[in-house]
Amino acid sequence: MRIFFCQGVLAVAFVINLLILYYISQLQQRILHLHRDRAQLGSRQPLGLLRPGVTILIREFEDFENYVPDVVRSFLKQSPELPVVVVADRLPYPPLLLPRTANIQVVLLRPTPDQAAVVFRPENYVRTEHVALVPDGAKADATSQLERMLEEFKSSQGKAEMVAAPVNSLAPLQCLNLRVSLKEWTAEYAEAPSPSKLCAALKGQAVLLLRTKDLFNLSMPLAKPLLTSLFVQTSLRGWTVRILDISFPALHLPLLTSSHNQWKADNLDKSNRQQLFRDFGIKRVILEDGKQQWFGCSKETPRCFGTIHDDTPEYLYQNRWTPPCCLKALRETAKYVINILETSGVRYWLEGGTLLGAARYQDIIPWDYDVDLGIYLEDIPNCELLRNAESGSIVDEKGFVWEKAIEGDFYRVQYSERNHLHVDLWPFYPKNGLMTKDTWMDHRQDIEFPEHFLKPLVPIHFAGFIALAPNDYRSFLELKFGEGVIENPEYPNPALKSMKKGNRMDAHEAPSLTGRESQK
Repeated sequence: MRIFFCQGVLAVAFVINLLILYYISQLQQRILHLHRDRAQLGSRQPLGLLRPGVTILIREFEDFENYVPDVVRSFLKQSPELPVVVVADRLPYPPLLLPRTANIQVVLLRPTPDQAAVVFRPENYVRTEHVALVPDGAKADATSQLERMLEEFKSSQGKAEMVAAPVNSLAPLQCLNLRVSLKEWTAEYAEAPSPSKLCAALKGQAVLLLRTKDLFNLSMPLAKPLLTSLFVQTSLRGWTVRILDISFPALHLPLLTSSHNQWKADNLDKSNRQQLFRDFGIKRVILEDGKQQWFGCSKETPRCFGTIHDDTPEYLYQNRWTPPCCLKALRETAKYVINILETSGVRYWLEGGTLLGAARYQDIIPWDYDVDLGIYLEDIPNCELLRNAESGSIVDEKGFVWEKAIEGDFYRVQYSERNHLHVDLWPFYPKNGLMTKDTWMDHRQDIEFPEHFLKPLVPIHFAGFIALAPNDYRSFLELKFGEGVIENPEYPNPALKSMKKGNRMDAHEAPSLTGRESQK
């Protein structure tokens, strides 16, 4: 009987343990679901439910040297309950010694595999209607600048979507105009007329205040460099920023106390700027002083697009035109090749879409991807580079590659060994009064034509220099492309991608003629 009693006690204890484990597991599941529901609720919470007020958001600072804790304390000294969000790509090191209060949050943008996605979304931590983007080193003082900025912002409704106050009154903000053309992969800055206080962009350190919903409805609201990123996106939306007669003192000048740290910060800023423009698809930036910065291909890199299918490069499907770095390389290659031909005694002329671009706008077609030249077959022996290209590719002293094309009996000059942007040279010869050749491509303009168009050849402005073209080039082009081709631009394969509205593969508006458009 004692054995049966002990067995019963053990059985009861076993059952109780099972019940306890089951209860604990159910409790853990309920807690897990509760956290998940709260996170999902927070991620889905409409921006319209934001409460009045301003959140301080600090995004741009250097891990290795910064004043973020002092910036936070200066604002909390004026308003202890003021919400503060510090945003970093990864956990700052050395650690930020921030006050330990519930209204201060550090948000990381780089996800980790052990956390939910909502943890890395800064918009889930900003619950006020307005947000102030505060740079490192800015200090709040007793004049309640934030309240004044908010009042000025509300009074600017309908005129400006953002207001800005400089950091350090001795370094005033510069007001800039900014035109961004994604179609042309270009951002162009210009000085705004003085004393304008409504700007498309700013140069200098500033505290920027705007609506929270406006900030987080941008595609990349917190990309670095922060103000550069914001103004590129806001200029595309037609937003403006108003400069206020308010300033924030600086905690420390200069912000970085050693030349080594300044060097590190400058390199990081350059790297962030390059990455930003790559992400935005901007390959040329024209600064307010006229200087240009290039973020696309070069002789040392491959060209910006791949193999062309059906005469329609991939960028047309993105509703963009030829990247400006590619047009720049094509102009350079064309000028170089034409100079070689002229000094060698090879008769040439602008052909096909290249001539069309010259006739319409004196430049390469904005969406074209190569340059076509016709040459006299009998003149090829006059050019050593063309003669030698018969036996294989040649890299000349300038790094251009001369070769016989694998697609047929014509020649190609590439920008470099890595960058295959090119000029095609098509050898023609006269036959019964017509200019003909041995290789024909499946293009409507690739046809025989009367030799009298080449006697004489005439000068024409093209891509910044003078080239040679068929005489009566309007008739020449209409013979190849059809009547009115100069006045009526169209993409090379309208069945796939058309400039005209209503095309089945193009839901966007056809671009207006700007003096730079033409066709291949």
